[in-house]
Amino acid sequence: MKILPTRAVTAAGITAALLFTGAGIASAHVSVVAPDAAQGGYSVLTFRVPTESETAGTTALTVTLPGLKSARTEPMPGWTAAVTKDPASGLATSVTWTADPGVAVGPGQFQQFLLSAGPLPEQDTVSFPAVQTYSDGQVVAWDQETTGDEEPEKPAPTLTLAASSTDGDAHGTESTTATDGNTGDASSTDDTARWLGGVGLVLGALAAALGLGAVVKGRRS
Repeated sequence: MKILPTRAVTAAGITAALLFTGAGIASAHVSVVAPDAAQGGYSVLTFRVPTESETAGTTALTVTLPGLKSARTEPMPGWTAAVTKDPASGLATSVTWTADPGVAVGPGQFQQFLLSAGPLPEQDTVSFPAVQTYSDGQVVAWDQETTGDEEPEKPAPTLTLAASSTDGDAHGTESTTATDGNTGDASSTDDTARWLGGVGLVLGALAAALGLGAVVKGRRS
């Protein structure tokens, strides 16, 4: 009677182990995430960098950018960031994070590197080829493009972009203007609400006075 539950538990354990293993393999890749990223818009890109080596730590990361007008790094204790720009166009072409002496992303660990960037290309997907450097001198290039359903051994971090916003919010400039443009309507609505509130107070006071007069008159009679 106990054979079926035991087999069920064993099967579930094997399935969970396989799923965990698959997730571990996928997470071992250098990747980029930005849930709100849209074509032509600005976003905060998060590059997730795991250390695959069992004996050395990650000490540097260089990411190639698709010629961006703006690229700003977030300060990170123990790391120095530098953005490289094209002298002719002034567009950001790459960014490099370098660990200070004695600092590294050790074996079994990962680090997130944040970059505020834009406007993003007007295309469905954008790749950010990356180069990961280890403390023992090993250099790993994550620059292979994915073709079809089969993922390459060292895929380039790739981001899927949402369609550009028609109202311009994706560019981070029109939203403020739209809010300011509604100031007059909001003020008018607020004035109307105050006027109606004042009328209500007057009517309430009048009703209270009439009620009090009725009570006094009743007592005199």
